[in-house]
Amino acid sequence: MNLNDLQAFLAVADQASFSRAAQQLHLSQPAVSKRIQALESQLATRLFDRVGRRVYLTDAGRVLKPRAETLLRTLQD
Repeated sequence: MNLNDLQAFLAVADQASFSRAAQQLHLSQPAVSKRIQALESQLATRLFDRVGRRVYLTDAGRVLKPRAETLLRTLQD
């Protein structure tokens, strides 16, 4: 699991948008999508339901979000 992938996951979860997450992270939207795809592949589960331009956390995404936040916060400290 890559920390950049987790940061992208949290940005998409917080922004509910791949495009807005990309802007926040100063990345292209395809780069953010690749990071999410890599994370979903590693975890063998979908983390987001994509409905039009909006994205919603799946049950797995809702479980991962607080853990990812804790991990990244711990590493920053």
